[in-house]
Amino acid sequence: MHPRLAEDLNSLPDLLDAARKLAGEALAGLPDRAAAVSPVAVARAPLPLRGVGGRGALEEFSQHWEPGFAASAGPRYLGFVTGGATPASLAGDWLTAAYDQNPASGMDSSAQELERETVGWLAELFGLGAEFSGAFVTGATMSTVTGLALAREWLGERAGVSISEAGLAALGPVTVLSGSPHSSILKALSFLGMGRTALRKIPVLPDREAVDVAKLAEALESLDGPAIVVANAGTVNTVDFDDLRAIAELKQHHDFWLHVDGAFGAFAALTPEHAELVAGLDQADSVVVDLHKWLNVPYDSAVQFTRRRDLQLRVFSNNAAYLGEIGETPDFLHLTPENSRRLRALPAWFSLVAYSRDGHREIVERCVSLARDLGARIDASPHWRLLAPVRLNVVCFSPAAEVGQDGIDALVRAITEDGTTFLTPTVYDGRPALRAAFSNWRTTPADVERVFAALERVRAG
Repeated sequence: MHPRLAEDLNSLPDLLDAARKLAGEALAGLPDRAAAVSPVAVARAPLPLRGVGGRGALEEFSQHWEPGFAASAGPRYLGFVTGGATPASLAGDWLTAAYDQNPASGMDSSAQELERETVGWLAELFGLGAEFSGAFVTGATMSTVTGLALAREWLGERAGVSISEAGLAALGPVTVLSGSPHSSILKALSFLGMGRTALRKIPVLPDREAVDVAKLAEALESLDGPAIVVANAGTVNTVDFDDLRAIAELKQHHDFWLHVDGAFGAFAALTPEHAELVAGLDQADSVVVDLHKWLNVPYDSAVQFTRRRDLQLRVFSNNAAYLGEIGETPDFLHLTPENSRRLRALPAWFSLVAYSRDGHREIVERCVSLARDLGARIDASPHWRLLAPVRLNVVCFSPAAEVGQDGIDALVRAITEDGTTFLTPTVYDGRPALRAAFSNWRTTPADVERVFAALERVRAG
């Protein structure tokens, strides 16, 4: 054994304790750490010729890289839709690395059963019935890829061919309909060979991002064959929701696969006030939910659901003698694009056991309340303009005076340099804008006060 490896093995408790201390200091310092750090060019060091051991690596990291890390786990990081990591999920994530299970196969441990239990709990959380099965994937994009791969196979089934066997050429052009599709839909269509031009955007309701269901019905009526419909359970700009029940009712007259993007909006199901927004989610054929967003588990973690596991097995099965026979309950390596992977279910399992539905409902309700608070402050300010109602947890706004994209980009830089918060840019209804997304379990009303003060300070400057 290499001397450095032997040394680290013999002092492993001390090494892990040193890492725990560094992590503890970082987490304790989140309230005062800059929410984001403007990137700077860093000269890359050559590959070390001699290892310095685990303690040396910790020192190297803390000196050269740690200062440039954002406080993305902190309460005032409002860019993208970024959750933190609850204490229990962090503990689960550390144990995920320590036990280093590969849940792709069920031949050697109970890890797969833990994942199945966790997926079942999540399905219950989102109101999905027993007919749904699911699996963990890296994020909403890979969940989308999985769901649309099943939709592609379903289209082949309708045409009497197996796309997984014959390839996409046996199917021909594909039609995908959506009102306000997330950018990952286009990425998935490209990745799956259906092509970005397969997407046809359907008009949305006035001053909304929700699809006009009547226009969707007209588009379906004009088709010669089946299609894929991508519905939104929470858009990224204004958290608008398509009428899922009305879309599902169209299946009585039209043939289509219903794929629902509920990356973070699906969590509306946890709150009595907002559960109606996702009514009809259980009528979908495939569902996307991101967990490193509002479940507040560490990156990377998402889950995909479908009611057609038979198609999933047809698309992703990986037959090899060393993997054993595919039984009545297929191993996860036969259900998603990945074979080997980490036990992503464990941090989610820890958080669900630790805080249950009530704890996660409180996080969702508090984030919604905080978003409304910031929205009200912005709406009352002469410096800013609220561009859409705060429907859930995202505030979409712009400067009161008209500015172009360059002006928005300059504001993003100024906000980042201020360090109090971090926001991401967007374009809403043709207008360059900013968006603040609340999904971190740590965020409090005091953080909203600090964020708004920083916005006023940056705009006044």
